[in-house]
Amino acid sequence: MHRCPVARKSAVLIPVIIAAVVIGALGIVFIPPEIRDKNTGFPKGTVRIDNDVITVEIAETAAEQQRWLTFRQDRLPFDTAMLIKHEEPDLYEVWMLNIEYNLDLIWFDENGNVVYIKENVPPCSNVVETVSCTYKTTKPALYLMAATAGFIDIHNIAIGSKMTIISV
Repeated sequence: MHRCPVARKSAVLIPVIIAAVVIGALGIVFIPPEIRDKNTGFPKGTVRIDNDVITVEIAETAAEQQRWLTFRQDRLPFDTAMLIKHEEPDLYEVWMLNIEYNLDLIWFDENGNVVYIKENVPPCSNVVETVSCTYKTTKPALYLMAATAGFIDIHNIAIGSKMTIISV
């Protein structure tokens, strides 16, 4: 009787892949507090949205964009937001894994116009939630702003509001 070598390989590979995914997920979920509570160290700048001046923490590098607000215990004050700047306009998404509180998310095009908004977005409740806690703009954007839930209402931000960069 001839056994298929592909069946033997998959019998070994599937459990190994599952174990690697589980170990990686546990590593993300149970990251040590000394890493989790580390000072963010993001560069700061200032923008104006319509008539309100906002201090922004800027995530520009790939590492900063991946880290953004993960594990951050302190809520951003309502005059402060995280600004993620991309290289070129596209349909960017954000996954709310390891975010500690609800956020308002605002996408801006290359001219600073608000093109998409999501308010009071909750964090993922577990590591396997990808679809239900991933948010993506429907129009090309260059910037994504994340702020404590309620930020959009306080600053009266709507589709078409304008962000002007003062300093970054």
